[in-house]
Amino acid sequence: MSKQNIETSVFSLAKGTQLTGDDYAEVKVLENITVAVVCDGVGSAAAGAEAAKRTAQFLMQSLKNRPRSWSMEKSIKHFIDKINHVLYMESMEQYERQELVTTLTLVVIEGDRLYGANVGDSRIYLERNGQFAQLSSDHSMDEEGMENVLTSAIGLEEHVEPYYFENNLQPKDRILLCSDGLYNELDQEEIAKGMQMGASYLVKKASKKHDDDLPDDTTAVVIEIKELDPRLKLKQTELTIQERYKKDEIIDGYRLVKPLIQNERTWLCEQKGVQYVIKFAPYEAADDEVILDYFVKEVWMAQRLKAGFFPKAVVPRKRTHRYYIMSYVEGTPLKEFIAKKPLSVDLSIELARFLLKMSQYLIKQNLVHGDIKPENIIVTKRKEKTVFKMVDFGSITEAYSDVTRAGTPSYLAPERFSQAPITEQTEIYAIGVTLYEALTQKFPFGEIEPFQTPSFDKDPKHPTKLNPKIPDWLESVILRAVETDADKRYHNYSEMLFEIDNPEKVKPYFDRNASFIERHEKMVYKVGFITMFILNIVQLLFWH
Repeated sequence: MSKQNIETSVFSLAKGTQLTGDDYAEVKVLENITVAVVCDGVGSAAAGAEAAKRTAQFLMQSLKNRPRSWSMEKSIKHFIDKINHVLYMESMEQYERQELVTTLTLVVIEGDRLYGANVGDSRIYLERNGQFAQLSSDHSMDEEGMENVLTSAIGLEEHVEPYYFENNLQPKDRILLCSDGLYNELDQEEIAKGMQMGASYLVKKASKKHDDDLPDDTTAVVIEIKELDPRLKLKQTELTIQERYKKDEIIDGYRLVKPLIQNERTWLCEQKGVQYVIKFAPYEAADDEVILDYFVKEVWMAQRLKAGFFPKAVVPRKRTHRYYIMSYVEGTPLKEFIAKKPLSVDLSIELARFLLKMSQYLIKQNLVHGDIKPENIIVTKRKEKTVFKMVDFGSITEAYSDVTRAGTPSYLAPERFSQAPITEQTEIYAIGVTLYEALTQKFPFGEIEPFQTPSFDKDPKHPTKLNPKIPDWLESVILRAVETDADKRYHNYSEMLFEIDNPEKVKPYFDRNASFIERHEKMVYKVGFITMFILNIVQLLFWH
């Protein structure tokens, strides 16, 4: 479920006048799944709050990196049992009794499917079209007056058997995870209505019933499904994935003319005298769900990004094979274009504007390109004017997604080699490297091979030393864009674009180890000139 299709809210209040409580909640909308966890550390245990936090964080991280070959049910049950065993064994070792104890509610949303589990008496509710139901099952005593006594909890025994369930989701569904502090204060009707207002409203409503002096820690997480992930429909359609395609073969009316890249999955094709580009899914996608997911995401991105920065893309309604169609952009890849000679300064400035404005368009949709480089940029003509097009949709992804080293190594910001997510700043670095290469035919830190962990301890050679035609202000912009220290790099696209559009306002950018004379060259010469002038006057007076 993508960030565009889901809304979440989280809120928690400690009981009474305490500053912190034993509850812990977390929700994350990741690239392919959404995970939400609420844990209520058992108050009678010495380390309940620690158990709650560790359980939630462990499950969040484990599900994010789960083996794709595992089913969601296997993953959830395995990871719950693992953290339960760790906490139980640590309790026995440190306290000789169960002290790292917490309840757990967990939901995972993948596509149109809801997976959930609970241990203890924290709950999961679903509200749909005015109907309201509890999906979890309380692990507590049935006897009157004993309802708060748990029969199962994380860390209570060496092994745990969570209550597990699955459901289909529909648009407008709302899901609530909460600790017992909430449902002990609000009845089901109050909870159902309050879910529309979000987690903060629910918890504060419970708090007001006790004049903001809650008898128990109270936590809520609310998830609203605005619409089902549109990628589902693209993925679930039964389509042929052929191992090989041949010249002059006709696929749904498109005649294949010639392959455009070496793997022969992207072809120039023709229909009714008009040329297009047809891109087929990798053959491995027929048996590998991960590869299929990546291609489906690429198709979805291509279809939704309707802007002049990219070729127009469509998915024919009656296609029989898994592919999509793009308009054919006649031109030269920038990599090939600059192999003969560096890009002119004027075209480099236009390239910078193009890349920055394209990136601004994407970030407004919470997206980043992820693989900005000359190979993915076509130099073409429009009304006799040289313009640029970005032709790769496969790397476009959600901003701040943890795709580690996805992309091309020579264009990755240093922090990406330490598994930092893709951000505006990492994209700015890639733009800076692209401009540096376009103007100098070199990389600022040399070419970096896949799986190499490069060193960025030396400053890049100044572009003007490789191409004296580069104006000083543009050199300063490029050096700041490829700054290895993210604090000194441009923080957002608009900041860099402003300096591209206002050269007179660009301040000189120096190496971090530059001497005082290099950093203040004009001032040093000015002071030196004035000093020599005064000394000459004094000398003349002395001799006379």
